[in-house]
Amino acid sequence: MPKMKTHKGAKRRFKITGSGKILQAKQGRGVKRNRSKRAQRMYGKMLASSPANTEHFSVALPYGLK
Repeated sequence: MPKMKTHKGAKRRFKITGSGKILQAKQGRGVKRNRSKRAQRMYGKMLASSPANTEHFSVALPYGLK
């Protein structure tokens, strides 16, 4: 049976913690101008992903992130 391929876009956008939680960044991180300093700090953080997306992550990241 051939190896499964990791979705490269998902690999760059999500992080898996040691306990198995999946973290994702908020949208709109690329454009920083016209945003307050507080908002820029908030957008730097990673948030826990919704449990409804676990099936998608199991397909996109079959081996986790290494």
